Amino acid sequence: MENILSMLIFFPAAAAVVGFLIHKDSMRQFGVVVTVVEFVLSLLLWYYFDSNVAGMQFVQSLPLISSYGINYTVGVDGVSLFLIVMITFMTMVALIGLTEKKDVKNLIITMLFLEMTMVGVFVSLDVIMFYIFWELTLIPMFYVIGFWGAEKRFYAAIKFFLYTFIGSLVMLVGMLYFGYVYHETTGVWSFSLMDWNSVVLPFDLQLWLFIAFFFGFAVKVPMFPFHTWLPLAHGQAPTIGSIMLAAVLLKMETYGFIRFSLPLFPDASVYFVGFMATLGLIAIIYTAMLAYAQEDMKQMIAYSSISHMGVITLGVFALNVEGISGAVYLMIGHGIVSGALFMSVGVLYDRRHTKMIKEFGGLAHNMPVFATVYAIVLMASIGLPLTIGFIGEFLSLLGFFKFSPILTFIGALTIILSAVYMLAMYKRTFFGKLVKPENKVLKDIFGRELVALGLLVVLIISLGIYPKLILDPLNTSVSQLTKVMEIKAVNEDTKEKLRALNSIGEVK
Repeated sequence: MENILSMLIFFPAAAAVVGFLIHKDSMRQFGVVVTVVEFVLSLLLWYYFDSNVAGMQFVQSLPLISSYGINYTVGVDGVSLFLIVMITFMTMVALIGLTEKKDVKNLIITMLFLEMTMVGVFVSLDVIMFYIFWELTLIPMFYVIGFWGAEKRFYAAIKFFLYTFIGSLVMLVGMLYFGYVYHETTGVWSFSLMDWNSVVLPFDLQLWLFIAFFFGFAVKVPMFPFHTWLPLAHGQAPTIGSIMLAAVLLKMETYGFIRFSLPLFPDASVYFVGFMATLGLIAIIYTAMLAYAQEDMKQMIAYSSISHMGVITLGVFALNVEGISGAVYLMIGHGIVSGALFMSVGVLYDRRHTKMIKEFGGLAHNMPVFATVYAIVLMASIGLPLTIGFIGEFLSLLGFFKFSPILTFIGALTIILSAVYMLAMYKRTFFGKLVKPENKVLKDIFGRELVALGLLVVLIISLGIYPKLILDPLNTSVSQLTKVMEIKAVNEDTKEKLRALNSIGEVK
């Protein structure tokens, strides 16, 4: 099992290369088989993962540029483990439910390369290696949006690329400067995240480096006011592109805050809590209102995603076990739920070639199974108890309550606002009379559509009923993270705040 992480990274890429030799008529089956094998590998990783160990496991390191301390170093803890499982699961489900018909062979090859880059981001423990995988995710997603997207696909793809690439360049400057500081402090070059965690930085330097990393992460979340590229990208991307963008790529950034900003810059993280909370609250309220105003289903779900990412931001910067664990759980839950929502829109678009809400109505009459599935997914998005969406939102807000009960109350409005626009959309789409003749002949979901959405519904309910399966190993790693922050804080006030924020105890 010592090489399992490398297998998870490079198996999809190797399969993608083989895919060039596969006949286009067999490519769907080939893609599904590859992603099923990748998902099984991630389950093996979970099976052999020791939930009682807080540190990194399955660590593998090989020298790349030894003179500058750049190595191929991978490893996982409780935070990254389940995000990797989610990546492999969502890629598998996305290919099972694939509806695109244009050049399917190259699309599947592109998705397999994308899966490689996404897994690479979440297992990288060398900062330069992390940045390489981080940037490589742009290439296949740019290709997916620009080639398989709608009429404004090129503009959406270029805007997506430029926004995220420029923000990442600022982060790269911060990474290189941290490497320089580490060299000046220790006398050796290293870009190992585990080595960097041993360095305590002065407060002023923490502030500047936090800001540098912030731009890289905030643009990709995307946080307000950097969010404008996302609705356009979702609106123009094909269904499978929207699924992967919402389910996985948006989670890379909040993961970056947890993996880099909190342990490396603990004093700065505490200092900027109010600022980050303000941006999160603006995203929650403002984009929820924009979601309500949308007539395009995909645009509505895109703005809804930004609103939910605001709750995740609150959880991360609660800086306690409850909040961070809740944020990671919500990242997983939102990945599954948003993927199911975009897949559901894809079902309708595949039949009617429109995403406009006004074009539907009364679909529950001739699509009862689909209406039921959509209702379950929608309730999870709202945060209904006993669904996966409730657990993450509850813990994120519970953790942030320690920082500010008033701001937590404002943040909780996302539950009410999301119920308003989601239920309004559902009513207009599925209830009432079947007026339009085009809708009267629509067939209910079946076959691969039912399998793909059914798998998502099973997870939505099972992980909503039994979250302990994920929370136990997750809690162990998050507890270690909060302890590292307290130990590395240079200001006594910061140490006291962190102790106070973690006085509730562990999440069970």
